[in-house]
Amino acid sequence: MKGGFLSDEFFDRLEVLSLNFKANLAGVSGGSHKIMANGQTIEFADNREYNLGDDIRKIDWNLYARFEKYFVKLFTDERRMHIRIFIDCSRSMGVIRSKAEYALSIAAAFGFLSVKNLDKVTFYFIHDDSCDNPFGDIIGKNDFFTIVGKFKDVKFEGDAKISDAVLKMPYVSSNDGLTVIISDFFTDNDWKNAVKFFNYKRHQILLIQTLTPDEIKPSYTGRNELIDSETEYVDGGRHLKMRISRQMIAAYAEAMDEYTNEIKSFTRKVGADFMTVSTGRPVEDVFFKELFKVGLNKT
Repeated sequence: MKGGFLSDEFFDRLEVLSLNFKANLAGVSGGSHKIMANGQTIEFADNREYNLGDDIRKIDWNLYARFEKYFVKLFTDERRMHIRIFIDCSRSMGVIRSKAEYALSIAAAFGFLSVKNLDKVTFYFIHDDSCDNPFGDIIGKNDFFTIVGKFKDVKFEGDAKISDAVLKMPYVSSNDGLTVIISDFFTDNDWKNAVKFFNYKRHQILLIQTLTPDEIKPSYTGRNELIDSETEYVDGGRHLKMRISRQMIAAYAEAMDEYTNEIKSFTRKVGADFMTVSTGRPVEDVFFKELFKVGLNKT
C-alpha cells in the first residue's frame, strides 16, 4: 500500500507466517487448514472410542478384532476459513492520518495472510451505523493486491457505531473463521454487543486497539486547545481551551489503563483475544511479536 506502513518487502516477510485457528472451527472444504473429522476425507489421523450416535460405517473393525471394543476412524480434512476484518472508520481514527494508515495496514496484512493460505477475506469499513463492504469476498492474491491499492480512498469521518453496524448485517454464517475488529474503541456506542454477537456465532475473535503514542502516553502540558473530533460543533469538532497539568495527565493515564483493563476483562470472559498496538511501533511488530503472544500466528 503505497504511502502507508507496508511495502513489498513486508509482504515477502509475511510469506513465512500463517494464521493459527482454533481446533473447533469448521470452515468449508477447499482450503489448507487441517481439522479433525469423522469420515473418509484426506488422510488418516487417529482413532477414538465409539460414542452412541457415531456413524457405524466409520468403525475400525481391525481394532475391534484386537481389543473387542469399538473405535471410529478420525481423518484430517482441509478447510477454508473466512476472515472478516472490520475497520473503525470514524473521525477519531482518521484525524491523524498515520493512525488511519496504520489500521488499514494491519487489515491489509491480515488479508494477505488469509489469501496466501487459500482462505476467504472480507473487509468491512464501519461508517456510523453501517458496515460498508465495497469489495465483496476476496480469494486469491491477484484480487487482493488490486483491492488493497484502493485502500487509500477510504474515508475516515463521523462516528463508528460498531454494534449497530454489525447487528444490521443481513446474514453471518457460524463457526467458519476469524473476526478481527480494528478500532481505538473511543465510541459511546456499546461495541461489546458486536463481540457478543460474533461469540454467539462461534467465531474466533480478535480485537486490536490502535492508538497513537500521545493517546497512550500524552506528553504535552501547559495551555492547549483540545478538539473532540467526533462532534460537529465548530469546524468539524468541539473546541475546548484549557491548561493541562501533570496531575491531569496522570489522571488520563489512570483512566486509559482502567479502560484498557476493562476491555481485557471483557474479552477474556467471552473467549476473545485482545491487544493494544501503538502507531509508533512498526507494523511488523504486530505480526511477528504481538500475534505470537496471543497464539494467532505460527511459522
